[in-house]
Amino acid sequence: MNPIPMRDEFNRALHMTRRHLFGQASLGLGTAALASLNTGGLAMASNNAGLPELPHFAPKAKRAIYLFMAGAPSQLDTFDYKPKLDDLFNEDLRKMPDVQKGQRITTMTSGQSSLPIAPSKFKFAQHGESRAWVSDLLHYTAKMVDDIAIVKTVHTEAINHDPAITYICTGNQLPGKASLGAWLSYGLGSMNDNLPSFVVMTPTWTGRPEAQALYNRLWGSGFLPTKYQGVSLRSQGDPVLFLSNPPGIDRETRRSMLDRAAELNRQTYESWGDPQTRARVEQAEMAFRMQASVPDLVDISGETKETLEMYGDEATKPGTFAASCLLARRMAERDVRFVQIFHRGWDQHANMARDLPNQCHDIDQPAWALIQDLKQRGMLDDTLVVWGGEFGRTVYCQGKLTRENYGRDHHPRNFCVWLAGGGIKPGVVYGETDDFSYNAIENPVHIHDLNATILRCMGIDNSRFTFRAQGLDVRLTGVEEHHPVEGIMKS
Repeated sequence: MNPIPMRDEFNRALHMTRRHLFGQASLGLGTAALASLNTGGLAMASNNAGLPELPHFAPKAKRAIYLFMAGAPSQLDTFDYKPKLDDLFNEDLRKMPDVQKGQRITTMTSGQSSLPIAPSKFKFAQHGESRAWVSDLLHYTAKMVDDIAIVKTVHTEAINHDPAITYICTGNQLPGKASLGAWLSYGLGSMNDNLPSFVVMTPTWTGRPEAQALYNRLWGSGFLPTKYQGVSLRSQGDPVLFLSNPPGIDRETRRSMLDRAAELNRQTYESWGDPQTRARVEQAEMAFRMQASVPDLVDISGETKETLEMYGDEATKPGTFAASCLLARRMAERDVRFVQIFHRGWDQHANMARDLPNQCHDIDQPAWALIQDLKQRGMLDDTLVVWGGEFGRTVYCQGKLTRENYGRDHHPRNFCVWLAGGGIKPGVVYGETDDFSYNAIENPVHIHDLNATILRCMGIDNSRFTFRAQGLDVRLTGVEEHHPVEGIMKS
């Protein structure tokens, strides 16, 4: 027996990653050997097709835009009209055990001597054929209630921001899981070769100056391959970090460098068969193509005056929510699979009278314009749009209460989300809460049900959509049984 090959195999084993070692062990040496032979076209490899078994059924939407209001908008001051509260101003909710039902509250208000009821100071009116109640803070949204489905009974177990936003974005309160956009990119693949399938924007806001931090795990890939994570599109400097060539490097030189790096990766792949080697090459090639496609994406000089006016005065100001919504439509035109816009500053623990109107002003007209723009271009039917936060706000006041100003604490028991477009029935108001907007009393919707609905619109059965991680078949919607919200979906 020749000792040299044995020593080479031993050295390979020493340098093999744990993940790859166990992966080969589970697949078997024969499968690993076949994988090591499958190296054709590595330099320009692309895996845009998604999983072969998906979609499970004909999708209603082929792309989605998620307008995420980070910090939790007050449902009591936007969509959940509760006129009976006016007669209960300053009454102590603790004296109403049949309402609170022993539910936990945060430490920010648990030490207050009372939990005084705070009616909304904002005016409500019914709109459209659906007769949906909307506050005067959302003048533009009120004009499109017949285009959207408002769900009033979304709920969650999380009561603090970081676990709550991690929960709704990744399906788990603990960090480390894959985000919704990463799941969609993994399962359905990309519809274009020149832009990422998942793009994230984090625009400015004008409400409460302090805002909860956003962590990239909210758009991360978790246990999925890293190529499925969201790509952050910035409003200052390079739209994507490290996309521009450094001084002295032209496009031809960059092409030559990528080709040589791809050859080294090809040799590495032949030695180890590690799929992450392919991923490195694919991401480098995508970055090269994005050097041409991203500048064209963010150049809005060709947009008509009418379109810019529809989105509002801030549509031409990079980094605003209006500009982000316009870019989201441009990405939808280019078949980016999933766009998520995180608008911060919705955490009104105090000074609701000043901060909430500013927040609503940021998003109201642009969100309306996005829906109208998609509809005018014939794209709303196959584009799903979602608007909402991570939980709701309390009926009782945090801190000082007056008729004209108040604050609200975190409330996970019910909050409002609206959806529009591909697969969604327009002009629907779904679910009902009690007179205090404290408990869902009709058609409760768990956040896993909400994510199951999004997946269904995209042609995916959430119960069959899994990924093997840490010895488990992991699902975005958790291990319990959760279902799409049929009452807001087209048949």
